[in-house]
Amino acid sequence: MYFAGNKSKLAGMIKHIPNTLTFGRLILTVIFLIMLLLSPRFYAHGERPFPDFLDYAFIIFVIAGLTDVIDGPVARRFNLTTKFGRMLDPLIDKVLVCGAFVCFVIIGEPKLFDFTPAAMAVIQWSTAGVIILREVYVTVLRHIAEARGINFAATLSGKIKMFLQTFAIGTVVIKIAHVQTAVWGYWFTTVTFAVTLIVTIVSGLRATQRSAWKKSSEFKTLHTDK
Repeated sequence: MYFAGNKSKLAGMIKHIPNTLTFGRLILTVIFLIMLLLSPRFYAHGERPFPDFLDYAFIIFVIAGLTDVIDGPVARRFNLTTKFGRMLDPLIDKVLVCGAFVCFVIIGEPKLFDFTPAAMAVIQWSTAGVIILREVYVTVLRHIAEARGINFAATLSGKIKMFLQTFAIGTVVIKIAHVQTAVWGYWFTTVTFAVTLIVTIVSGLRATQRSAWKKSSEFKTLHTDK
């Protein structure tokens, strides 16, 4: 009886791990975004030695990413995957990514080469705009698919896109903190942003093709059944 009770308690604790990790990531995301917005006052006069304000923000960002890596396998391992979790998990990822790029626009980062403030504003807003539009579009597709009972799980292109977006965010954070004016930092950030944008657009197009294929399959199935 004692062991049975302990086993039941353990099962109950395990059941809440995925959602706990998800909500924990949401809290870490909010803290990280607030720290980004507060960062200019700490770095107005140049780079700072490690560790400093943005280094702690970067650590929080990494921990948030690790919770994303962990909660999915845990949910699948213990058969705790739910529709709520499938919807909330990618939503928090989008809050993190889109929120970070909007914060970069607000604080005017990253600065690249000798571009004028106006040129940088165009680059920053364009980058944020493309990423936000793609995420909103795919989120709408996911909701429609889920409402119709169609599995819209993450694909390889989507995972690569997410990795590159988070890598780009980390790149900007480290650049602000430690390599503000290094030429190699300008080039590294520029290439990272360019590749991220390309993959973001490609993954959005693949999501469109995937949705159309699903609808086409449903249409054919319905007519075949008739």
